[in-house]
Amino acid sequence: MKLSTKGFYKAICLLFIVVVMACNSKSGLPAKVTFTEHVAPILFKHCTNCHRPDGNAHFWLLNYTQAKPYAAAIAYVTKERLMPPWPADPNYTHFLGEKTLTEAEINILQKWIADSSTEGPNEALPALPAYPVGSWVAQPDMRILVTPTFLKANGSDKFLLVKVPFELPADTFASLVEFVPGRSHIVHHVNGDLVKYAEGKKSNVFGGQMIADMVLDSTIMQAFIKLELSNDDGSYPVLQKSVVNYLPGAIGQMYPAGIGGYKLTRKGAFLLNDLHYGFTGKDSILDSSYINIFFTSKAPQRPLQEFQLGTLGIAPVLPDLIVAPNTVKNVYSKFLINRDISILTVNPHMHLIGKSFKAYALKPDGDTIRLISIPRWDFNWQYFYTYPKMVKIPKGSTLVAEGVYDNTRQNLNNPYSPPRVIQDKNGSMRGTDEMFQFIVSYLPYSDGDENISLDVSKHQSR
Repeated sequence: MKLSTKGFYKAICLLFIVVVMACNSKSGLPAKVTFTEHVAPILFKHCTNCHRPDGNAHFWLLNYTQAKPYAAAIAYVTKERLMPPWPADPNYTHFLGEKTLTEAEINILQKWIADSSTEGPNEALPALPAYPVGSWVAQPDMRILVTPTFLKANGSDKFLLVKVPFELPADTFASLVEFVPGRSHIVHHVNGDLVKYAEGKKSNVFGGQMIADMVLDSTIMQAFIKLELSNDDGSYPVLQKSVVNYLPGAIGQMYPAGIGGYKLTRKGAFLLNDLHYGFTGKDSILDSSYINIFFTSKAPQRPLQEFQLGTLGIAPVLPDLIVAPNTVKNVYSKFLINRDISILTVNPHMHLIGKSFKAYALKPDGDTIRLISIPRWDFNWQYFYTYPKMVKIPKGSTLVAEGVYDNTRQNLNNPYSPPRVIQDKNGSMRGTDEMFQFIVSYLPYSDGDENISLDVSKHQSR
C-alpha cells in the first residue's frame, strides 16, 4: 500500500509518540509530569526546608504559583547538581541528611519543562511538611536574643565578638545549642564557646558591653575586658570550646542521649568569638539573630572532643599555604592517631580559591577508611557532616586531608582580577585570605561504637 505524503507524516508522528511512550515506560517516567502529582513531592522533600518563610533561600517554592516561574532554573540547577546544595560526593562516603536527588527525580524535573510545566489536579497535591518556627531542628526549649547589630554599608568583612549572657533557675544540661541568623544573606559564620561561671564567682553576667570589634580592639584580652568576661575576682571562668556554631546551610547536630551535649551553669554566657558578617550595600541593616537551647535531662556521659588538621591545628599545612598568581596548588595535612577513636562529625574548611577537598585515614594494615570527598568546593555551602554510625579509626592510623587551590582567572570565585598572591595569614578568616582545615568531632573509642546509629530519629528521647 502506498502512503500519501500526509499519511506518511502521520505515521512518523504516531511512531514518535509510541517510541516516547515506550521510553517513558522503560525509564519509569510518567506519560505527563505535573506539579501536584510529581514535582511537588520532590520540592517538599528536598527544597522547601530552605525555600520557605524563615528559610535561607530568597524565594519560596511552596506552591505551583511560586514554583512555575523558576521551572527552567530548577531543571538546570538540579541537572548540574548545584541544587540542592550538597558538596560531598555520595559515591565516596554517606552522611546523615544528604541533600541529593536521584536520577529519576532529576529526570522528572526535566520532563516537567518538556510538558509545559503544567499544574495538575489539586487533589493530588501532597501536604506541606511541618517545619519548626525559628529553627532548623525542632521547637527549642529556650531562645535568647543576640544583641541586635546595625550594619553600615561596607565592602569588606566584619568580625565581632559578642557576649550572649543567660541566667537559669539551676544548673542543667543541653543536647544542642543552635544559632539562627536574623539576616542569613550577610551572616556568614559563627564560632561560639560556652562560658561557665562557678556558683558565687560572678554576680552580674549582664554587665559590660555585649559587642566588641575584632579589628578595632587591639588584643583579645582588651575585648574580654570590655565584655566583662572575667569572674568578680579577676580570674577567668571555664570556657568550653565550639558549643554553638553556624555555617551557611549547616544544621545543628543533635546526638543520641548521653553522647555530646553540654552542662549549663546557672549563670553563664555564650561567647560568639567570631561572628562574621559579609559586605552589605545598604546602611542601617539590622541583624537580630538568636540562640536556641534544647534542654535534656541526660548528663553528657560521653562529652564530644575535637581537633583539627591544618591551619591553627595539630598538624601543619604542607607545603605552606601560599598560592602564587595563575597557579593551581596541592596541599595536605596529616596526623598519626595514637589511640582508637570514634569519629562522629567532620567539617572541611577552605575559602574562595578552594577547588577540591578529600580526607581519609590510612590504617596500620594499609587499608583506607574514606572520610569525605568534595570534588567541587563551594565556599557558600560548608556543612558539619555527621556519619550514619560512628567511624572507628584504629590506633596507629594516619589521618590525611588533601586540598587543591585554584588561583587562576578560570576560577570564577577568585576575589582578585588579575590574580594576586593569596595565602594563609595566621588563621585570618577573611574570605580574601585562605585557610585549610579539617575539623574532627570524636569520642575515645568504646566497644560497639561502630554499630551505634547517630540518627536521633531512631532514638526515643534526647
